[in-house]
Amino acid sequence: MLSYVVVFLVGGAVAWGAAETFSANSPAGSDSATTSESQAQVPLSRLESESLMPGTDGAQISPPSNFVADVVTRVGPAVVRIDAERTVAARSLPPEFDNPMFRQFFGFRMPDAEQERVQQGSGSGFILSSDGKIVTNAHVIDGADSVTVTLRDGRSLEGRVLGADPVTDVAVVQIEAENLPAVRLRDSEGLQPGEWAIAIGNPLGLDNTVTTGIISAIGRSSREVGVADKRVDFIQTDAAINPGNSGGPLLDQEGQVVGMNTAIIQNAQGLGFAIPINTVARIAEELIEHGRVDHPFLGIQMVTLSPQVKEQVNRDSNQRLTLEDDEGVLIVQVMPGSPAAEGGLQPGDVIVAIEGESVTSAEQVQQAVSQVRVGESLEIEVSRNGSRETRSVQTGILGN
Repeated sequence: MLSYVVVFLVGGAVAWGAAETFSANSPAGSDSATTSESQAQVPLSRLESESLMPGTDGAQISPPSNFVADVVTRVGPAVVRIDAERTVAARSLPPEFDNPMFRQFFGFRMPDAEQERVQQGSGSGFILSSDGKIVTNAHVIDGADSVTVTLRDGRSLEGRVLGADPVTDVAVVQIEAENLPAVRLRDSEGLQPGEWAIAIGNPLGLDNTVTTGIISAIGRSSREVGVADKRVDFIQTDAAINPGNSGGPLLDQEGQVVGMNTAIIQNAQGLGFAIPINTVARIAEELIEHGRVDHPFLGIQMVTLSPQVKEQVNRDSNQRLTLEDDEGVLIVQVMPGSPAAEGGLQPGDVIVAIEGESVTSAEQVQQAVSQVRVGESLEIEVSRNGSRETRSVQTGILGN
């Protein structure tokens, strides 16, 4: 039987973790709300640097002596700590009581082994707008009963989750405050490897921690990062990102946010990942306006075709399937009742083009699907049994 990595064009969720806050594998919490039309847009405040700053005694002091210190001075007040709590079931009996002998002895008088306990976690976030809209990772607040936001000036305020999207790991929290310092966003499409990267957050309970490095790479796929259930092309950085940094900003040398820190690879050194800020801003706007994000999907499992994969398929399929293409995207499985099934796609089809543009990787297919709205159709050209066919597939809502 074939064994290879498949990329799921289906949804994922995020779950609570132990060390940082909550890891990325369970559904987002349902404690969400929408805002009024007047609050639907995310205003971005420009942070102004002063030539002189007041000291704690009121005297004027010189500005920081390097660009990192300057960025931290200006942007640091817009970075927050987010603490979340949720109630979970917990075992009250030692594992020895699972022994059949003990159960036979106690019978129906076996004590209740489940009790409730409060699970706590923390992460980072940053202020998008002066009226208290904050973005963080969805897994930081996943399933939380309560959310507390601590500002740089020491104030702790109750947070209300406006919405969370586990597919991109973005969430928006609202606090009741005014005239807050807000970050300035940069178009992450123009980001280049080698640029400076500055991370601010609260790793391992150490608030207001700053690390620096460079942008190591851009466009890292979810599969490459090891979170195949996400729909994000990540920014890679060697700026240290540790548990607790999740949700904090990744900044350029001008202090503009280019990404939101999110993922680390265990046992790796110098490898951290951030969600591009263009994605964060787009998802945040939808969460603020609607409280949720609808993602389009086809409903297929697929793998990037290569000469090696072709040879393995032709060898192991016992002549049930013979591939002639050396490149494209092989459909491994079609979910019953999915848009792909209704559109006539079949296992064994090789996707060679979408909307007239050739595709050679599963990531390209996922990108093409993500760029259309739910309900829109895609013209998908496939190679089937040595001939080319074009199928029109209307995208559905991920998770429905």
